[in-house]
Amino acid sequence: MAAIESLPIAVVMQRRKVSHPWADEAWAAVAVLRDEASAPAITPLSSDAERQSWLVSGLALELYRDDNESYHENWLAPMPKVFVAWRMEDGQAVPQRASVSYVDGTRMFDSGESADGVLMPPDIHAWLGNYLRLNYTPPEPGGERRHGKRARS
Repeated sequence: MAAIESLPIAVVMQRRKVSHPWADEAWAAVAVLRDEASAPAITPLSSDAERQSWLVSGLALELYRDDNESYHENWLAPMPKVFVAWRMEDGQAVPQRASVSYVDGTRMFDSGESADGVLMPPDIHAWLGNYLRLNYTPPEPGGERRHGKRARS
């Protein structure tokens, strides 16, 4: 199934030193923003003795009609998120995919992948809201709820 909306994004990945018996560092996705497509795939942002940050371009948020209810729940949440799954490649955390679907986010976390929920920036929240206004009608109160691609028929 083809996405009906797509938004290029970049993810800020951060490595920080930790004091832990099993690890010297911890990685996390810490921000998401629209990708202006003029930056290289990986751009160093900041570095000090405790942490380093990189901007990783080349991802997209893709929206599919069958996840509309999950997008809507996230959009309405007090702290909406962009969910980012990432993998280590050559000693650096590299985002593999991102979603604004609660169902996809849950799958990322449940699968054991490295994943983070990053606060959704206002411009992406507005983009998602516009998509929902054009493509989603909330169910009537008391009606059956469906969630995502694997919902009951």
